[in-house]
Amino acid sequence: MLAYVLIALKTCDENKVLDSLKQLSEVEEAHVLFGEWDIIAKVNVNGTEDLAAFMIEKVRTLPEVKLSSTMIVAKS
Repeated sequence: MLAYVLIALKTCDENKVLDSLKQLSEVEEAHVLFGEWDIIAKVNVNGTEDLAAFMIEKVRTLPEVKLSSTMIVAKS
């Protein structure tokens, strides 16, 4: 299952979070953005349960993360 995760940060330490995300096996790509969101990550997991676990255990536990929004790809 492919999904895109938008992340807003509490701090301006985008590079630290970007490096942390890129080390995760589920993350295929991650980029710093200009605008309302600070980072976008392309995530590939086996299903919704794995996506939920990834978000709860790996993204939301990063202390710099203020807010996230997940968009699941419907069709490629």
